Amino acid sequence: MGASRRPVVTLTAAAVVILLLDIVTKHIAVAQLSDRGPVDVIPGVLDLRLTRNSGAAFSLAGGATVVLSLVALAVIVVVVFTARRLRSVGWAIVLGALLGGALGNLTDRVFRAPGPLRGHVVDFVHLHHWPIFNAADSAIVCGGILAVVLSLLGIGLDGTRYGDSGEAVSGADSRGVAPVGGDDAVLRADPPADPAGRGGVGPGGP
Repeated sequence: MGASRRPVVTLTAAAVVILLLDIVTKHIAVAQLSDRGPVDVIPGVLDLRLTRNSGAAFSLAGGATVVLSLVALAVIVVVVFTARRLRSVGWAIVLGALLGGALGNLTDRVFRAPGPLRGHVVDFVHLHHWPIFNAADSAIVCGGILAVVLSLLGIGLDGTRYGDSGEAVSGADSRGVAPVGGDDAVLRADPPADPAGRGGVGPGGP
């Protein structure tokens, strides 16, 4: 049936907002946090400190920069093709968050040192006892959490709940005959009227 316009617009808007937010915040972080120590935001809980990450989100898989860049490209392709079947605004937000986050970190890997597809991602948000991350990482994690919630609710990409279609009417079979009794129930249907219009003929005669 193709994607309806509203979910696709939502996906695109979410991806663009997240990408711009990620680019702007990283630019500010590089300008303000280079060559200085951590800046406390909430003492003992949150501070800002600049790091260069060659790995995945939260500094995982360090040294696999080229592989991670190719994975990000694959994610982008999958999201774009999935959008063709999209009719759910909730899933549009999920895919927009994943797309924006993937594009944000891929931008670093393409344009930052030491070179294309090997560039190090800028991280700067540090929650104590948690790896340092950025806006793109946050978008990817939030998108993943929302995807789990939508799946648990049974909401599909087309906006319908799993099992909504193709279900028979409760208490009746395909002929419109309702079961009577318990485990040994028999099917009872209204008897047909006779030609004279006197109603049905039951066992034992009229």
